[in-house]
Amino acid sequence: MRALALYGAATTLGSLVLTALAAAPAGSVNTPLTPALHGSPEAHGTQLAAERARKSGVRFGPCPASESLPAPIRCGTVKVPLDYAAPDGKQIDLTVSRLTTTQRAGRQGALVYNPGGPGASSMYFPLVAGLAEWKKIAAAYDLVGYSPRGVGRSAPLSCMDPEDFAQAPTQSPVHPSDSYKKERIARAKTYAQGCARNAGPALRHYTSLNNVRDLEVLRAALAEPKLNFVGASYGTYFGGVYATLFPSHVRRMVFDSVVNPDPSRIWYRNNLDQSAAFESRWADFRTWVAKHDKTYGLGDTADAVAHSYAKVRAELSVRPAGGKVGPGQLQAAYLQTGYYDEVWATRASALSAYVKGNPAPLIEQAAPRPENARANENGNAVYTAVECNDATWPTDFRTWDRDNSQLAERAPFETWDNAWMNLPCAYWPAPRQQPVDVRAERGALPPTLILAAERDAATPYQGALELQERLPGAALVTERDAGTHGIGGGPNACVNKHLETYLLTGKTPVRRASCAPHQEPNPVSLDGRALPKRIPAAV
Repeated sequence: MRALALYGAATTLGSLVLTALAAAPAGSVNTPLTPALHGSPEAHGTQLAAERARKSGVRFGPCPASESLPAPIRCGTVKVPLDYAAPDGKQIDLTVSRLTTTQRAGRQGALVYNPGGPGASSMYFPLVAGLAEWKKIAAAYDLVGYSPRGVGRSAPLSCMDPEDFAQAPTQSPVHPSDSYKKERIARAKTYAQGCARNAGPALRHYTSLNNVRDLEVLRAALAEPKLNFVGASYGTYFGGVYATLFPSHVRRMVFDSVVNPDPSRIWYRNNLDQSAAFESRWADFRTWVAKHDKTYGLGDTADAVAHSYAKVRAELSVRPAGGKVGPGQLQAAYLQTGYYDEVWATRASALSAYVKGNPAPLIEQAAPRPENARANENGNAVYTAVECNDATWPTDFRTWDRDNSQLAERAPFETWDNAWMNLPCAYWPAPRQQPVDVRAERGALPPTLILAAERDAATPYQGALELQERLPGAALVTERDAGTHGIGGGPNACVNKHLETYLLTGKTPVRRASCAPHQEPNPVSLDGRALPKRIPAAV
């Protein structure tokens, strides 16, 4: 899955800056792993590491300045084995943040949040205590965020120089030529080699399975007998893996915007599904812009707006705005419209201003920011390592070329850019794993809650239906005819009520419930710095 944060566009949400936030032959099918993993050396290592963590706990203290987290939020670290098959070997430190509830009488434990990615940190999560949507939850739980292995200060992974990663302007052809494809193949090989060179033997240990084991160790370190967890986007996938491997350790678990856990779709097929879904969501944005043509002047039909966008894209390919915004940067900025309709007005305003001769808003919103280069490169490195390690990928570019060329005929907006981001997996030097067969026996888990928007592009709705079938007793809350990615704690009061009720009482709808869509964005010109306060999911 493609992580929004990896595009280098930082989003300011109100007063909070939440920056998200052995190869098989081509065409092979993943044969899933099952809970037989329980008898493996890694399972023994996880048990040993969790017991050590339970005894040592987490020594929380003031957060370092680099985290920008004010008191009373506290920070600490948890030691986990790099390799769970060798629990006495090299250890790495995972950074953790916590805001302790002041209402001790009704405390329900620690609530751990993961925003997805892979490659995103949730160190900022305790800040949501200041948001109205989270007030009652923050009164009942300690709010805990953390940086997964490889992310931020948690044994950071890097595959290339951050300045080179942030190079701009770049091209982004909708239907790439053969010469451009050869260029991207070379870049993908170089990137994969850089990951191997920088990480060495450790590269193979950046996996979803190890993220799950780390979460189990974190639970023990927090002295929690059972886990309370909210996972968004990719966080739903390793939340599902956790529920599969440690069902008796789950107390509350929320899956917000669900990755399809079907092992046959991890990860190559899921990315194709995602690219197809973005085409529909891109059309939603253009339809909204057309409806407000009097405000933006970009066309009174979705096709007319597409024509305006294509003209801007063509101009930027020969005359980058501000010397930094080319088609690649334009695409990165407007991909956000597929994730969050809260940015629709700012993006429409910037495109309108550019067409009228003022490139400043577009430059402000789309140009890469040097101060974000290191974090963006780090997030991309972890994303790539986890997805490439997790499953088999086609190793013959002809397979990629066939599948993406066919898809781009009907879904050109995102298809090839998504393919280029994942192409290093075709040339990955580390051994591949097989995906876990996410599922639970009836009665093995307490009630769990799934949240999904019907038109979500980053994690198409089918994933929520698939997960519900695999986890008996899971309840699904659907936001109808909406496409925001990560809906818990967002603008929909109905969704938030279900989330709050579940976390506070454990009660869920009988099986399925639906909520009307949240209100469409107001078509006003904004400056891109004052968006609604919410937690971004990253996939």
